[in-house]
Amino acid sequence: MEKEILFQIPSLYRDDFRIRGYRFGQGKKALCVVGSMRGNEYQQIYTCSQLVARLKELEGRGLLKEDQEILVIPSLNPSSMNIEKRFWPTDNSDINRMFPGYSLGETTQRIAAGVFGQIKDFENGIQFASFYMPGKFSPHVRMMKTGYENVEKAREFGLPYIVLRVPKPYDTTTLNYNWQIWETNAFSLYGAATDTIDEESARRLIDGILRFLASEGILKEGAQADPPRESRVFTDRELLAVRSRKSGILKSLVGVEVKVAQGQLLGYLLDTGEGRRIEELYAPLDGTVFFAHSKPLVYANTAVFKLLAGEEPFRGER
Repeated sequence: MEKEILFQIPSLYRDDFRIRGYRFGQGKKALCVVGSMRGNEYQQIYTCSQLVARLKELEGRGLLKEDQEILVIPSLNPSSMNIEKRFWPTDNSDINRMFPGYSLGETTQRIAAGVFGQIKDFENGIQFASFYMPGKFSPHVRMMKTGYENVEKAREFGLPYIVLRVPKPYDTTTLNYNWQIWETNAFSLYGAATDTIDEESARRLIDGILRFLASEGILKEGAQADPPRESRVFTDRELLAVRSRKSGILKSLVGVEVKVAQGQLLGYLLDTGEGRRIEELYAPLDGTVFFAHSKPLVYANTAVFKLLAGEEPFRGER
């Protein structure tokens, strides 16, 4: 393993801004993994750190192909993480809305350009992503429908779900979208946490990456993780949102990967002043909870739960 500085910006008053990467093997650019881009993505940087530890252990046992290169970048935004701010500290811009970047532009554009120039030629790219709403997902692979998406390769992760998203105009400046346009097989992996640590979710995503590496011939015999499960493929439009009509304190009664029946009470809202129950949220169909809001307070018209119809819950095995 080689630890190196991939991108650096000098600073007049504080330590220089640096993005570090961990490189395994040399030769064919087989896989790049990117962790947190936002300052509250603790689960993403944690999962990357555990992946580095796992790859280092496999390398020590001689189970990684020496002629295949793997690059892991735990964070593209350590400055925001240091001060617990989600976006770039000075102008509140989002690095994951700046790709492929502009080397003479604003700071986040230069960061995106500097990093993308080094990772755009990898055959496969993985981003540990987070959602714009606070909540937990069933672990899954997500891809943009650009015409370049590769569903069969996504099956190699062996995760329960593969979600296809029709890109909107603002998606065209994300890492996942631009990776695909530059002919990289790009995958976003979502887990059960963002600003907290979920050990089980991290383990399942890392096992999925090891299954992918084994399928791609990057790992040698004896390095495989748990056997894969068959993935269900669907578009994000197939998810049914259960929305709140009012604002209040959320008392959730179900979590992700729980099978629910039509008419089942999923949770309820309490008035913030009097503590009385002001709204109840029911399942409109039989299905499985794919997403669940995780913050104590919700606003009106919030997607508190997202259900996938007719789906048995997935249970990972140790």
